[in-house]
Amino acid sequence: MSNDNLSKGKEGEEIAATHLAKLGYTILERNWRFRHWEVDIIASKDRFLHFIEVKTRHSLRFGRPEESITRDKMSNLRNAAEEYQYLHPEWKYIQFDVLAITIVNEKPKEIFMIEDVYF
Repeated sequence: MSNDNLSKGKEGEEIAATHLAKLGYTILERNWRFRHWEVDIIASKDRFLHFIEVKTRHSLRFGRPEESITRDKMSNLRNAAEEYQYLHPEWKYIQFDVLAITIVNEKPKEIFMIEDVYF
């Protein structure tokens, strides 16, 4: 992954964490890793543990951010979530979410949350 893509991803995750906090989520982990799997943000809200995939784009030239999530990515997210839940069995309710961010002229133009993604 190029440095440009890494910096875009980090920028998006900063925006995401701030946005989620404003919505009442408690951020528990950022970039949590197990083996080769990673979860961008793990947060809690209303007795639910949320595993959140953040996708950021600086233009729509290649489609919307959420359209770039593959079946493999979601499978990896599920695998990481299973391990996290094994390590933290106090969480009975989990949810998978996607937070899509479009940045234009260095400012977030659109923040779109897809909650309770089923795959």
